[in-house]
Amino acid sequence: MADPYQNNIYHQGDGDSYGTYGHGSDGYGYQTDYPPQEEDAASDATEGHDEDDQMYEGEYQGIPHPDEAKTARRAARAKARTAADTVSEQEELAEQYEDIMEDCGHGKFQWTLFVVLGLALMADSVECFVVALVLPSAEKDMCLSHGEKGMLGLIVFLGMMFGAFIWGGLADKVGRRKCLIIVLAMNSISAFLSSFAQGYGFFLFFRLFSGIGIGGSVPIVYSYFSEFLQMDKRGEHLSWLCMFWMMGGIYASFTAWGIIPRYGWGFSMGTEFQFHSWRVFVLVCAVPAVAALIGLLFMPESPRFLLENAKHDEAWMILKQVHDTNWRAKGEPERVFTVTQIKTPKTQEDEFIEIQTATGTAFQRWIVRTLTLTKLVIKNVCSLFGRDLRLSTLLMAVIWFTMAFSYYGLSVWFPDMIKHLQHEEYESKLKVFHREKVEHFHFNFSLENQVHKEGDYINDKFVNMEMKSVKFEDSLFVDCTFENIRSTETFFYNCTLIRTKFIDTDIYKEKFIDCTFENVTFEHTRKGCHLDYDEENDVLIYLVSFLGSLAVLPGNIISALFMDKIGRIKIIGGSMLISAGCTFFLFLSFSQAAIIAWQCLFCGVSVAAWNGIQVITVELYPASKRATAFGVLNAICKLAAILGSSIFASFVGITKVIPILLSFGALVGGGVIALKLPETREKLLL
Repeated sequence: MADPYQNNIYHQGDGDSYGTYGHGSDGYGYQTDYPPQEEDAASDATEGHDEDDQMYEGEYQGIPHPDEAKTARRAARAKARTAADTVSEQEELAEQYEDIMEDCGHGKFQWTLFVVLGLALMADSVECFVVALVLPSAEKDMCLSHGEKGMLGLIVFLGMMFGAFIWGGLADKVGRRKCLIIVLAMNSISAFLSSFAQGYGFFLFFRLFSGIGIGGSVPIVYSYFSEFLQMDKRGEHLSWLCMFWMMGGIYASFTAWGIIPRYGWGFSMGTEFQFHSWRVFVLVCAVPAVAALIGLLFMPESPRFLLENAKHDEAWMILKQVHDTNWRAKGEPERVFTVTQIKTPKTQEDEFIEIQTATGTAFQRWIVRTLTLTKLVIKNVCSLFGRDLRLSTLLMAVIWFTMAFSYYGLSVWFPDMIKHLQHEEYESKLKVFHREKVEHFHFNFSLENQVHKEGDYINDKFVNMEMKSVKFEDSLFVDCTFENIRSTETFFYNCTLIRTKFIDTDIYKEKFIDCTFENVTFEHTRKGCHLDYDEENDVLIYLVSFLGSLAVLPGNIISALFMDKIGRIKIIGGSMLISAGCTFFLFLSFSQAAIIAWQCLFCGVSVAAWNGIQVITVELYPASKRATAFGVLNAICKLAAILGSSIFASFVGITKVIPILLSFGALVGGGVIALKLPETREKLLL
């Protein structure tokens, strides 16, 4: 059988080879025309030094030299390859790439990329928080009904679900860097436009578009970064990358706390255009995406993606850039990138089909390219359910779904329960007045949380005041005047009003239910809603968000330190099962402080499972399907988030039992299934 490779050896400058995988005459071997390094071409930095006289500083402590450790790892891989009956093409390519990344080292380049991609991940986190933080103000500014508020909360996750699926698939065909630039640009532009959108419809559309954009960032970021990491660094550094999701929550909470309550941080242009401070916050939330977008312009494409698509020259140049950047930063500029040949797959994926200029218009060529690209993405998605990957995909789908269903369901349930307890406390202080008779009285003070039943108000004036949660039932108003009134949740039920005036108020006819009017006039009525920044921006909203984000710090650190030591499977299974146990503490959530404490405990424990899930998702799939698989699974995650948040929210104020049992059952089921997954900490990145 003819070997698929030609000249498939890539050499070090000292003459040793990493390995020979074949000697056939056909295939896709890659050779460079770079001349061999001459013996007298060593850098001046090494002149006058005898390498044999230099001692590795860790030798005194019995620490192996990094080169010795690298040699030992390669020897172990060679031994395993020899012991195996057959070695697949993917495994050979993976071993070659791992050897190259070990030579490139881990240093300045990876840390720079770490920050840039971390900002992109931070933008995804901010997107999840922004609507929840602006909703108390936005609902008043845009007069949102309960249904509209619910749709606004879900539309972002809906957009992210489609975005993860679309951009994950495209990243495997178009490129990680190119797709990530597009999604960050979409998010930045949509955030900017949504901050200026005055109507609910436009605001909803731009938040949907923003979600579609940023939804692709998570699958691309982890796939992209993993392909610049060697095996022994992969689990730890992908886990450290998860820290930026926490930083996104902290950033959103702090900026909301600092901006939204500041009413003066805005402007207006007549009555048609209002730019309140919560819109400034929406604008500021685009900063991480813009920063990541700028940084990404200076980063290269993933060389692994380029090799999968037969772009050998570009991949070689990028690998050389990584090597030189790292070793110069470590003070060893004399190190030379010695790779001269790189193997590529024998059979490449289907090439894009384009009509030549002479055979069609630019639009026709675009249509053909788009259809071909769509076909390739769908084919790649279907391959996830092929014989080799079907079991892994189904297990991961269940784990992603159960984790997201519980996590996002409880993330909505916690603040909603706090609001419910606040409402119960508020209702307990309700004042009820029966059959009061008030004549010739001037009301110029606020009325709040009151019910007035069967009262008579004769020749009274209600002037320059606020009414909040005030109800008049079966009452009589004669020759009364209401002037310059601001009201919230104020209604009149079955009342009779005679010769009564409403001047410059926001009490309009819709607030009178089953009432009788005689000579009642409404002048300069202020329709719509108003913002009260003292009342609508309870500091507890921002505090809960901040503490929930900060609580994941210990879990992030522990998972990063132990991801490569105890393995991904134990991290995921253990974290999910412990999180399931934590849900039973929710039966003790009788106060706001208790709910916040249990929220912090749950978030701190469950984050380790999230980190493990994201790491193992990257490692289970080959390079040609990695972003696609991550995108599909992340889309399932967002679907679970929509279902979980909707179901859990519906039981607030009714019962705790069902949400707790649902989250417990999902976490236990997902944790047990996670233990069935294969361990990947010593697996080469295919």
